[in-house]
Amino acid sequence: MFIQPWDAGLDEAEWQTWITEGHDFGVLSVNSLHGHPPIAVPTHFTSDGPHLLVHLARPNPVWKAIEHDPNVVLTVTGDYAFIPGHWRAKVGTPPTDGVPTSYYTAVQFTCRAHIVDDPEAKAELLRRQLAHFQPDGDHAPVAVDDPPYGRMLPGIRGLSLEVTEVLAKFKYDDHKPVEHRTAVADHLTARGQGLDAPTARQQRRRLDRIGPWKP
Repeated sequence: MFIQPWDAGLDEAEWQTWITEGHDFGVLSVNSLHGHPPIAVPTHFTSDGPHLLVHLARPNPVWKAIEHDPNVVLTVTGDYAFIPGHWRAKVGTPPTDGVPTSYYTAVQFTCRAHIVDDPEAKAELLRRQLAHFQPDGDHAPVAVDDPPYGRMLPGIRGLSLEVTEVLAKFKYDDHKPVEHRTAVADHLTARGQGLDAPTARQQRRRLDRIGPWKP
């Protein structure tokens, strides 16, 4: 992922906070076999220290590829919006001279995948995921020998993704003047479509932390 200096994460806490704010769905990319295109799998995930936890159906085509090459990437994107050109025109130039762009946050985890097949280890992986996604505990116990999960465990395999590198990108025109960034955030709030509101919040948050861009 290409990251301009002004789009880089300010520190680890920035992307970690963004992930914990509900950005727990991404695309797992796996190197395919025999020169075929990479396999991309949309999936929820949970964090477990330096690992990300995923489970997928046993028939999923990723397993042979991961056994051949365990190096994978999980990419999470969000808070994105299309920014029309006339919002970005320089002061004193015609609005039609402005060039459009995209705003977004992306966090990319490079990982070494470890397959989880032991029944009790898979059950524990599901317990950790349910603790995250259903923290009220409104579900049956996850036990190897008890329904409903016990009979379903053979149909899945788990993945413990050992994170080896994290790239974080916050693309919100942080190299532009403060007045420009403030105006675009106001435009996003006024337009109010799709993810305009969280995109505007990200731009204002970065503006508060960075202020005028200093190379």
